[in-house]
Amino acid sequence: MDTNAVLDIGLQSLILAAKLSAPVLVTALVVGFIVSLLQSVTQIQEVTLSFVPKAIAAAVALLIAGHWMIAELVAFTHELFARIPSLLGG
Repeated sequence: MDTNAVLDIGLQSLILAAKLSAPVLVTALVVGFIVSLLQSVTQIQEVTLSFVPKAIAAAVALLIAGHWMIAELVAFTHELFARIPSLLGG
């Protein structure tokens, strides 16, 4: 196993982690922005008002994108298992 292979696997795993976390993070970001905008307009400063909608939106994002996320992770794992013989020099 050479350095380039390790760096390639590391780069692919970081890209996959970013792709998998993006739906939940972007959803929480958008909902948090909308709730904070509503809080500033109405001057309601309740902590749970900002947390509960973000948690619900993140759960909905996981329900919607969960199948795609699992499929991406399984495909990446199969690719890694397929690369094992070449990584061991065989």
